[in-house]
Amino acid sequence: MAASDGEERVLLTAQRIVKSLGTNDTMTDDMLQILSKFDHRFSSMNDKSKKNESTSSQESDELESIPPSSRTTLASNPTPLPPRKPSRKTGKSSLDRAEDVIIHWDIAYSEEARESMIFECPPEDALAYLGAVDKVQNVLETLTVHDTDPGMLERVQNLLQLAMVRLEEEFRNMLDKHSESVDPDWLLDCLSAGSFANIQDNAVRAAPESSGEDDDDEDDDDDDIPVAEPVGDLPSIVDLVLPEVALDLQNIAQRMVTAGFRHECCNVYVDVRKRVLEDSLYRLGVERLSIDEVQKLPWETQEHTIKKWNQAMKVGVKVLFASEKQLCDQVFPVNFDFLFCEISKGIMMQMLSFGEAIAISRRSPEKLFRILDMYETLRDLIPDIDSIFSGSSGTSVRSEASGILMRLGEAARGTFAEFENAIQRDGSKTPVPGGTVHPLTRYVMNYIKLLCDYTVTLKQLFGENKKEVRMLLGDSNGTPVAYGGDDARDGKEELSPLAVQINWLTHVLRNNLEGKSKLYKDVALTHLFLMNNVHYTVQKVKSSEVRALIGDDWVRKHTSLVRQYATSYQRAAWSKVLGFLRDEGIHSSVSLSTGVSRVVLKDRFKNFNLAFDEVHKAQSTWVVVDPELRDELRIYIADKILPAYRAFVGRYGQFLETGRHPDKYIKYQPEDLEAAIGDFFEGSSSNSMAVRRKSLPHQ
Repeated sequence: MAASDGEERVLLTAQRIVKSLGTNDTMTDDMLQILSKFDHRFSSMNDKSKKNESTSSQESDELESIPPSSRTTLASNPTPLPPRKPSRKTGKSSLDRAEDVIIHWDIAYSEEARESMIFECPPEDALAYLGAVDKVQNVLETLTVHDTDPGMLERVQNLLQLAMVRLEEEFRNMLDKHSESVDPDWLLDCLSAGSFANIQDNAVRAAPESSGEDDDDEDDDDDDIPVAEPVGDLPSIVDLVLPEVALDLQNIAQRMVTAGFRHECCNVYVDVRKRVLEDSLYRLGVERLSIDEVQKLPWETQEHTIKKWNQAMKVGVKVLFASEKQLCDQVFPVNFDFLFCEISKGIMMQMLSFGEAIAISRRSPEKLFRILDMYETLRDLIPDIDSIFSGSSGTSVRSEASGILMRLGEAARGTFAEFENAIQRDGSKTPVPGGTVHPLTRYVMNYIKLLCDYTVTLKQLFGENKKEVRMLLGDSNGTPVAYGGDDARDGKEELSPLAVQINWLTHVLRNNLEGKSKLYKDVALTHLFLMNNVHYTVQKVKSSEVRALIGDDWVRKHTSLVRQYATSYQRAAWSKVLGFLRDEGIHSSVSLSTGVSRVVLKDRFKNFNLAFDEVHKAQSTWVVVDPELRDELRIYIADKILPAYRAFVGRYGQFLETGRHPDKYIKYQPEDLEAAIGDFFEGSSSNSMAVRRKSLPHQ
């Protein structure tokens, strides 16, 4: 045995000498012939070398037989070195050569291993290392099945352990180097453009970060920063790492999982990718806030945060989460759905918790539109969430998203009801100057107009079944009016529940305005105020999509109401003035020559002048906002006053013109009154009557 061992050592020494002197086939054969002359024990080396030549060639073929899809092609080496030609004269077994490769890259044995990463070297180095790992794994499986040679088994297990430690280090290094948070500006630009397709530029998609190191290799300038390229069939998904890097990661993960190091491999992957995903989302505006912290924020801050949340949810789900799942499926092709959930579940739940905080916060009318925005965002993303967070591992995320969508819907309906309550509760006791449009009217109608931007969503929330509509509205005398359903009155339009809700809001508004109109002491101004406000609501409805929602019946009814208020105003404001231009009581039997009482006539002109001056002074400060309505009222007043005044002056002016100071009684010409009427409803306190007043010419 000792002789045999010594012979083997001598042979091994000779082989190393040969290897150190050169790998040229001719040189090897010459050296073996020289050595065989010195000792017969070397004479067999030439034969052994020839026998091992076929074995070495076979092992080379095994390495080359790795399918192209499993080979590494690193972008950092655009011009790879030629593959090294394996030695056919070493006499080593395939396991020995695999051991040499693994030991070469172990940091305890090699300075090169300490200074370099395998997958940053020429691609054939990574290919050789993966082949060596495969060989060790195959030998281990064979030894385990046959349960032979405990020493060999221990040797192979130790080799595999060394290889897994190195692969774990390589795996982490590749993830760290090629994983960067995605540039939020680029994502938002793509979101605003509506698609991630057809982006041809080579702009860096990842967030630029300086490494602080100079790189003299111009060919590697673009390799330090990952580029997220648009993917063809899925325009909203990007490559978070270069495809060739993803393939390297897959090759490493496959070996580690097969060797029983699944836990270690998954931990490294989750640790790196989770950090990158969270960083990308936080740069989009996702904040780490608890529900209590969100609810303590002032509304202005909440509103700003909601806008960022909507953006982050759209980009996060459609791009980042979808792309992250794609990468996870590339690196871990089979039965690793749980891994994606480990990466993304926490941050997704954090984002959803913000929706929960808003949904359960205090109801307030100004929040409705932002709540509807959140509802629409989450509603539109539910199919993507269900697809991305599929399987049993994603059940909790899918369930949470659906639950928060439901609570946001409840919050929207509750906030809508609170808006109605706010209209009813508005009890301001200060009348608006001049009977103009009340701020509450403007607020409510603009609110309703904005609601039409959410018609589809609100119909979903309130339902579409017209037969379920309640009899909510009443006509002017309080009689209930049914809108829709089998019990609706003949000729009435059928309305959706949402339309009935809008109708009801306008009804509640009108009731409130009628209460506010009683704050005016002048009855005419009361009617003018109601005319102004109802006319404003009609114009808002006619000029927007609200009309299509609540129907033409509402427009006709409220247009008629405007005319009623206008007529009531005219009667209250001008009946007294016109009363002084009547003939009744002027004729007297005392005045035998004319039959006209000059005393009564003087009182009539004097009282008319005083009444008109009073009306002019008041109604010049009153306001009719709509120009067309203002002109219509002026024309109506002129048509009533001017003909009556002309006729009265024509009949009775002569009885005063022959007396003293006729201009004391006949102060105005008809054109003076017409000009004065032009001052009405402008909201001006100036009195121009003194300027326009003209006395009658003396005859």
